[in-house]
Amino acid sequence: MRAQPPPPSGWADAGLVSGEAVELDVRAARLGSRVLALLIDLVSQLVAALLLGAGLSLALLSFGDVVDGALFGASQTVLVILVLVGYPVLMERFLGGRTLGKLAVGLRVVRADGGPVGVGQSLTRALVGVAVEWPGLVLPLLSWAASVTVMLTDPRGRRLGDLVAGTLVVHTRGAGIWRPAPPAVPPLLGWAGTLDLTRLDDGLALAVRQYLGRVHQLAEPDRTRLGRELWAEVAAVTSPPPPWVAPAPAYLAAVLAERGRRAAYRLGRTRAVTATLWPELAPPLALVPHARPAPAAIALRPAAPARAVPVQPDPVRGHPAPINTERLPG
Repeated sequence: MRAQPPPPSGWADAGLVSGEAVELDVRAARLGSRVLALLIDLVSQLVAALLLGAGLSLALLSFGDVVDGALFGASQTVLVILVLVGYPVLMERFLGGRTLGKLAVGLRVVRADGGPVGVGQSLTRALVGVAVEWPGLVLPLLSWAASVTVMLTDPRGRRLGDLVAGTLVVHTRGAGIWRPAPPAVPPLLGWAGTLDLTRLDDGLALAVRQYLGRVHQLAEPDRTRLGRELWAEVAAVTSPPPPWVAPAPAYLAAVLAERGRRAAYRLGRTRAVTATLWPELAPPLALVPHARPAPAAIALRPAAPARAVPVQPDPVRGHPAPINTERLPG
């Protein structure tokens, strides 16, 4: 099935393919989202550096005269390396390719083929990042400009560390726009109300709903072919046939709308019965979104009390017949 060209925003541009040779709907992370994640990580690293620095200072002061300037400088170097290199490596190892910044923005580091990132790849990314990207120990200004240029020109938004380590940063949150199912056309509403939908199962109804929600993304002739195939399946389990010829999506929309209307009606009846028989089990209307009071037409009428009705004496046996008991309207 062919789809129309992707929107300009770059959806499904990560180029990841599953084992069944199906392209995955995954977006590659671009410069904006990655810079936002970096800023959050910088704040987290600063907090970690302050806490570790305070703990290290207390530990060194406890040794007194044993600590000299060289040991203090070496401990500071180890602390910086631990924060700049150890933070991303440990976070990506235990959070599944995510740091705190990536977790907040919805990003994940994966291999170039879509697999989980390894410790060696995370370490390579961190070392390259510290050396030539951020903070950039080698020619900071030039390395920053080169890093931004690489990210803007790479088709999948990778930075130098990703190119060296063979990794990729992708979005973990879907970018699809939810679209409601198209409404039924008025000429088909009367026919839809007479349909027998008892054999229309949930799986087929879900397939119809997904088709109607994504029909705008399909290109011809696949859009028409898939619509006809779905309508053939639906027509085989529903009756009567439509009264006049219309496009398959119009039939599918009418059937789906009628199925939803009947489900909403049954749900309303069930809630009304429950609220009538067991008022204490019904939630208050203020707690139920879009709730309306039950109409008076479906309220239950209490049963009439039973009373004895005398019967005329039996002319054959000469004595009154047994008293019958029945419920009469009150």
